[in-house]
Amino acid sequence: MDHGETRIVLFNKPYGVVTQFRESGDQPTLKDYIPLADVYSAGRLDKDSEGLLVLSDDALLLARLTHPTHRVAKVYWAQVEGAPDASALARLRRGVRLKDGVTRPAEADLMAEPDGLWPRTPPIRFRKHIPTAWLRIVLREGKNRQVRRMTAAVGYPTLRLIRYAVGPWTLDGLPPGHWKEISGELAAGFPI
Repeated sequence: MDHGETRIVLFNKPYGVVTQFRESGDQPTLKDYIPLADVYSAGRLDKDSEGLLVLSDDALLLARLTHPTHRVAKVYWAQVEGAPDASALARLRRGVRLKDGVTRPAEADLMAEPDGLWPRTPPIRFRKHIPTAWLRIVLREGKNRQVRRMTAAVGYPTLRLIRYAVGPWTLDGLPPGHWKEISGELAAGFPI
């Protein structure tokens, strides 16, 4: 690979993996999955969340993906406890007041359980008399544990959270715990 070419790595982070390369006690980290040096994650996913991480060796790209002024879309699939009504969805779309301020307006819609969804280990808790629903939420900012705090604030706690997309990149074709390097395959409309 050219030394001048930007490296971009897509990783489907499994549940329980800590988003860092340094050791974290007995917790698995990115180092346990990605044997590359000098790539860094564009943002984080908490240990309890799954899904797409974009990593790169390009500091400008990382800043572009994470800084709220660029408003790069991040698509999440959230399985929530209960069945959100129109009022709850409207609140998510307007913005939700959290302890650290009001979130930017988000896209929020009910969706079917994603096709081909892998089982989570351990599985989410199951309650016979409490239904669950899936939401597709699109954010253009990145507050700590934001989706979880937003859904809880409108009365529907998140049980399972998967980041499906960051900007032009998605989880499509990427099983949990796997990564691929996509340098040279940059999506149109997303200049570095």
